[in-house]
Amino acid sequence: MANIKKLWKALPRSVRQLIVLVIGSTLILIGLALIVLPGPFTMPLVILGLFVLAIEFAWAESLLTRAKNHAKKLDPRKIKKNKPEEK
Repeated sequence: MANIKKLWKALPRSVRQLIVLVIGSTLILIGLALIVLPGPFTMPLVILGLFVLAIEFAWAESLLTRAKNHAKKLDPRKIKKNKPEEK
């Protein structure tokens, strides 16, 4: 793990940012596409994309912090699920 960290830090900053931007944006776009397309794991992919982007970008770190704060406020017991009407 230490070798990977050294190798990562040895890369020029612009290359690190490009790698992080491509991977993080891809995860976010797949997560957003799953909102429309049928499939699980919409929000985890978006959060994971933000996490990856936060490695190199301060703006992504602040978005991730805001997302965490909003997630803490959610109480799953208060979310009402629509039940189908019985006939």
